[in-house]
Amino acid sequence: MTVSQQVPVATLGVPRIGRRRELKFALESYWAGKSCAADLLTTAKALRIASWEEQHDRGVSKIPSNDFSLYDHVLDTAAMVGAVPSRYAWNSGEVPLDIYFAMARGNQGRTEDCGHAGHEHAAHEPSLTAMEMTKWFDTNYHYIVPELDDDQTFALSSTKPVDYFLEAKALGIYTRPVILGPVTFLKLAKSPAEGFNPIALLPRLLPVYEQLLRRLSLSGADWVQIDEPALVLDLNPNERAAFQFAYGQLSKAVPELKIMLATYFGSLGDNLETAISLPVAGLHLDLVRAPEQLETVGRLAPKDLVLSLGLIDGRNVWRANLPAILDRIKPIVAGWPLDRVEIAPSCSMLHVPIDLRMETALDADIRSWLAFAAEKTDELVVLAQALSKGRDAVADALNASTEAAAARATSIKVHDPLVEGRIASISGGMKHRKSAFSERSRVQAGTLSLPPFPTTTIGSFPQTPEVRKTRSAHAKGRLSYVEYETFLKKETKAAIRWQEEIGLDVLVHGEFERNDMVQHFGEQLSGFAFTQHAWVQSYGSRYVRPPIIFGDVSRPNPMTVRWWQFAQSLTEKPVKGMLTGPVTILNWSFVRDDVPRFEACRQIALAIRDEVRDLERSGARMIQIDEAAFREGLPLRKSDWKVYLDWAVECFRLASTGVKDATQIHTHMCYSEFNEIIDAIAEMDADVISIETSRSKMELLDAFTNSKYPNEIGPGVYDIHSPRVPEVAEISALLMLARERLSDAQLWVNPDCGLKTRKWEEVRPALTNMVVAARALREKVRPEPF
Repeated sequence: MTVSQQVPVATLGVPRIGRRRELKFALESYWAGKSCAADLLTTAKALRIASWEEQHDRGVSKIPSNDFSLYDHVLDTAAMVGAVPSRYAWNSGEVPLDIYFAMARGNQGRTEDCGHAGHEHAAHEPSLTAMEMTKWFDTNYHYIVPELDDDQTFALSSTKPVDYFLEAKALGIYTRPVILGPVTFLKLAKSPAEGFNPIALLPRLLPVYEQLLRRLSLSGADWVQIDEPALVLDLNPNERAAFQFAYGQLSKAVPELKIMLATYFGSLGDNLETAISLPVAGLHLDLVRAPEQLETVGRLAPKDLVLSLGLIDGRNVWRANLPAILDRIKPIVAGWPLDRVEIAPSCSMLHVPIDLRMETALDADIRSWLAFAAEKTDELVVLAQALSKGRDAVADALNASTEAAAARATSIKVHDPLVEGRIASISGGMKHRKSAFSERSRVQAGTLSLPPFPTTTIGSFPQTPEVRKTRSAHAKGRLSYVEYETFLKKETKAAIRWQEEIGLDVLVHGEFERNDMVQHFGEQLSGFAFTQHAWVQSYGSRYVRPPIIFGDVSRPNPMTVRWWQFAQSLTEKPVKGMLTGPVTILNWSFVRDDVPRFEACRQIALAIRDEVRDLERSGARMIQIDEAAFREGLPLRKSDWKVYLDWAVECFRLASTGVKDATQIHTHMCYSEFNEIIDAIAEMDADVISIETSRSKMELLDAFTNSKYPNEIGPGVYDIHSPRVPEVAEISALLMLARERLSDAQLWVNPDCGLKTRKWEEVRPALTNMVVAARALREKVRPEPF
C-alpha cells in the first residue's frame, strides 16, 4: 500500500435525531396536527444533509445513507417491501405517511392541510391498532415487529434507499446505502398463522431486494451495506441455508454491486463458516463484543474479502484506549492486505449520544473519559491514520488516549472501599423472602383487603407541558424550590383525588417530580454522572438520556420516601412505593466497562434494598420495583443465558427480599418475550408482576400459563404506546382472554406501562373504561381466594 492510500473509515450508521432533538419536535408537531408532511420532511432532509456533511468533513470515507428513519428502520423495511397488514387498507404504491405512522402508533386522527405539496390527510377508523413493538436484539432501541401471513406477497413500495443515495450524491457526497438484510427481516417478523415460520417467505421476498439493488446500481452505487445481525444468534440449519440461498441469489442478480455484510452485537460463533462462505465482497465484525473472532476470521476468510473491523464501541460512551486497540489487532492486520481493511464502530452509533462538546456542565475528569458519536468518529479516523501512515503520524492523539485511560483507572472518583466491603459481606440469607408466596399471599390478602381483579396503574401519569416547563424553570433557577414543591404537591394531590374518583383500588403518586425512571434514581446515587443533551432514541420520538455509571454505587440518602409519605397522607387507599430495579437501572445506563456488569448491578441492588426497607419502615404496604429491562440484558446466545439470569435474579432478590411477609412486592416488565425466561421470572419471586400484553392480545401470557406461574399477574389491557382510547368492550375482551390463561385470583387489571408519555385527555377516559370493565367483571365472577 502506498503512502497516499488511506485505510477507509466507515460509520455504519449514525444518530438520526439531531443535536437539539429536531426530529422529535418535528414528529410530534406533525402528529398533533400543528404542521404538515412537508414541514416534517423538510426537517428530516436537513438532518440527513447535516449528518452527511459532518461525516465527510471529519474524514469518513464510507458514509452511510438510508440509516435515517422517521420512526424505525425495521418499519421502513416493511413499508419498502409492501409488508403492510390488511387492516391499514393499503393496496399498492408508496405507503403514505399516515399509514406508516399508524403501523407504528395506531390511529393518528386527522391533520390539517398547511398548504404545502405532499401534505396527506388521515382519516382512519378509531379501532385501528398499531403493530407490535419489541427490543432490537439486546439494546434499548425498540423496533416495530413485521406482521407476515403465510400467503404474504411483497412488492417494492418505497425507493427510500435510492432516493437518499441520490440526495447525497447531488451534494457531491458519495455514500454507501444501508439496508436491513432479508434474512434478519424475516427472522424478526411474526406471523398470525400458527406454526408458520416467516423464513419460508424468503423466495418471495428476494425479488424485491434484487429490484432495489438494481436501482441502486443504476443510480451509481458500487457498494451497499446489508445488515444481518441475525448471524450472531443461534441459528438452525434451515436458517443458515437461508443465508446461503439469499446471498447466492443477490450476488448473481446484481454482480456489479458489492455487498458489505454487516454483523454486530456479538460473535459469529458457529455461524462463522456460513458468513465467510457467502458471496459478498466485505464482512463487518463486532470486535468490541467479540474481539476473539478476529483471529479466526483472519485465518479462515479469503484474502480478497474486505474486513470491516468494528473496533470502537458503538453502544457505550467510554473513550477508547487507542494504542491498546492497535496493539491487539496488529498481529492480524499485519497478515491482511491493508487495502482490504476498513475501520468502523462495532455497530451503528444510533445507540450513543451525538456530541460530547455540548456537555459543558459535566465534571471535567469524567468528561475526559467519554466519547460520543462525533468523538468516536474522530477515534476511528485516528486508528485509520495510524494503520495507514504509522503511529508517529498521530502520536499526540494516541498519547492523549493513553493518558485518559490511566487517569480513569486510578481516579478516587471511581473507587469506593466502603462499597467494595459491603459487596463482600453479601450473604445467602439476604437473597430470600422469609416465607413462600403461598403463605405471604394469605397475609397480604388479610392486610390489604383488595377486591377481586384489583385495578391499578404502572406508576407514572402524564408529564404535561406544564410539568415539563415547571421542572425546566426550576432546573434553570427561574423557579424557587418552594414554588416548585408547591406545584408538585398540587399535581400529586390532583392525581390522588382523580384516582379515587374513578375508583382505582391501588393508587400511585404520579411521579411528577421524576424526569426519567432511571435518571431520577441515578441522580441520587453516588457513582452516576448525568448529561444535558446526550439523548438517544428509544423508539419513534421517545428519546432518553441514559445515566453514566462511572464508579462504585451507593445511596447517600432516602430517594422516594418523602413523596410517598405525602401521597399516602392524602388517601386511605394503598399507594404503591415506586422504584426502578437494579437490573433495569444497569441496562438503561451507560455502564462502566472496567468491572463486570454483575458487579455494578450488585452495587445498585444494595442501594435499592436500602430504599425498599426505608419505604416499609415508613408504612408502605406495596412497593413496586420495576424491571422493565430485565430481559433486555439477556445474552443473544442461549449458552450464555444462565450466567446472566442467575446474577440478574440475584440482584432483584437482593433489592426486594429484605421486607416482611405482609409487604407486597410488585414488579413490571414490558415489551419482552417471556417464554424462555419464565423460570427466572418465577425465581424473582415478586408477589405481583405486571406486563405488556395488549398488542399481543394476551399471547405473552402463554408463558405464564404453560409454566403454571404461581404468583399474581397484571396483564396490560391498555396500549399506552398508542394515542387510541380503548373502549370498555375492548378491555373486557382482553380480560376474558386473560382469564382463559390465568386463574381469577391471580388477575390484576392495569395498563401496559407507565402513562408518562400520554396526554390526560387520552388517559382519563382510558383508565375510566378500565375500571368500568373490571367492575363489570366482578359482577359476573367472584374468584376463589388463593
